[in-house]
Amino acid sequence: MLAFTACGGDDEQPAASSTATPEDTGGEQGSGCTPAERPVPKDARFEQPKQRLAPGKTYVATVTTNCGAFEITLDSKRAPRTGGSFKSLADKGFYDGLGFHRIVPGFVIQGGDPKGDGSGGPGYSVVEAPPRTLKYVKGVVAMAKTGIEAAGTSGSQFFVVTGDAGLPPEYALVGKVTQGQEVVDKIGVVPVSPDEQPVEPIVIESVAVAAS
Repeated sequence: MLAFTACGGDDEQPAASSTATPEDTGGEQGSGCTPAERPVPKDARFEQPKQRLAPGKTYVATVTTNCGAFEITLDSKRAPRTGGSFKSLADKGFYDGLGFHRIVPGFVIQGGDPKGDGSGGPGYSVVEAPPRTLKYVKGVVAMAKTGIEAAGTSGSQFFVVTGDAGLPPEYALVGKVTQGQEVVDKIGVVPVSPDEQPVEPIVIESVAVAAS
């Protein structure tokens, strides 16, 4: 079990062991993604949204990156508050231009931090305990939190599981990748530095949520 902390406090990220083998941890040579400028850190302050997802609707978030696009179907039944916050931030353009700042092959890709170092957020937090039976298997999308925050606490940082993570049910559920898993897999094996940052910037160009 590996705990990840930042200088002066905890990073918002899942702390667990990776299922990657030693030869996987350095990523593949060359990302195969369109070259992009590294995101500029920015300060973000929003009021906590009151929006909740309607359980009778289907919400699909299209995450467009310089490596391609993938879709997340938000879990409106089991995570209406977390999904509502995620949608609210997406609707405001919060995620546009941010990056995936943490990549652990065989474990997770993580993004949505306006500071780009694992310490930023939207200026508020939402607490919604995830289902006790939740398994963080490949394709599941959840929210990152610090080690001292209550289970189900979330801000803006989210992660996509790229292997069976073996995490306890402490990270707020967002939903599951339902299209474009190959794009997630591509991002999940890009070359990374020793601090788990991608060598070449992986940028979130936009996140758009459609309801039906």
